[in-house]
Amino acid sequence: MKMSVLSLTSAVLLVGAGAFATSAQAQQSFVYPQGYLGADAMFWSLDPERGSSRDDVGLRLRGGSQFNDYFGIEGHLGTGGSDGPAELDYLAGIYAKGIIPIAPEVRLYGLAGFTEVDFDLDRESDFSYGGGAEMDLTRNLSLGADYMRYLDKSAYTFDAASVGLRYRF
Repeated sequence: MKMSVLSLTSAVLLVGAGAFATSAQAQQSFVYPQGYLGADAMFWSLDPERGSSRDDVGLRLRGGSQFNDYFGIEGHLGTGGSDGPAELDYLAGIYAKGIIPIAPEVRLYGLAGFTEVDFDLDRESDFSYGGGAEMDLTRNLSLGADYMRYLDKSAYTFDAASVGLRYRF
């Protein structure tokens, strides 16, 4: 009698665990291509080779399309913030996005592409790169953080660390 109760209990637990795993996996499966939009607080730094660095906070909007679990295309538009003579009028860029799924709700990613940055002092464009991570809060909403090197010129660099939300549709 003890053996059949134990077997029945084990069978019920296995079926329940399987049903839970299937429903959790079904919640995370997405149809591709998948579009998204996001907004971030962007903590930027303009670091000249000579002189002191300029730092401030701006706003960055990002959007893109994820084509599968591992690849997407992303665009950034940013503005805001000034420190002395360095005022960020805008940044605009397009990037290839390589994605490494760590868990169903956590991903690491790398970005590489080109950016144009316009300061009151100067307007430049350059190859840009960076990396970040994001974690799903709900099926369509995720929290992310990244670090980008937008410009790498001989006289200065322009970097930004960003934290924000992304909505998938």
